Amino acid sequence: MGSGAYYVQTCPFGEGSSVRMIWLATPPANLGPSPAALARRALARIRLEGARIGIAPDPNGAGLIGLPVWLWTAVTANTWGPTTASASDGGLTVTITGRATQIVWNMGDGSSVTCANPGTPYQASYGAARSPNCGYPAAGDNGPGYHLPSRTQPDGRYHITATTSWRVEWVGGGQHGVINTTRTSQTAIRIDELQVAVS
Repeated sequence: MGSGAYYVQTCPFGEGSSVRMIWLATPPANLGPSPAALARRALARIRLEGARIGIAPDPNGAGLIGLPVWLWTAVTANTWGPTTASASDGGLTVTITGRATQIVWNMGDGSSVTCANPGTPYQASYGAARSPNCGYPAAGDNGPGYHLPSRTQPDGRYHITATTSWRVEWVGGGQHGVINTTRTSQTAIRIDELQVAVS
């Protein structure tokens, strides 16, 4: 048959319709977008964000070598999900749902922590305890976390990057699929070493 493709032709009449397969050498005029293209259109209508970073020690203060760092994000539809949107064209509607699946925290010293949850906000009553689900050092790691003061860094601070992975599922037009994307946020903290006075 040469170049071309089969297309589904729907002819509405009365309260019903007639559906048949037809062969066309060239695409029909005004052929609407595919479900996948509509999913991308819907994706452009929602705001997927990186982490709204919470961290202890506070970036306005300083932590100490050997003390744990707590990591978390504020949980909203835009920072963790779920968030939904739809796009329509030519009678076809596609709906997407986006959810964060993990955050990879690059700690600025060559180490990283992967958290499949938004983390737990630190409270003063926790003292020097480790985060139960997202911190540095990571759960099960008996190391000290930061083992050098941040004065060893060019500007005296460790620069932390949080990369959120988003999984966006779409469905419509008898099809479904997944779009994976990431968003990034940054912060910086100062880590000092404990000075012991000897008299």
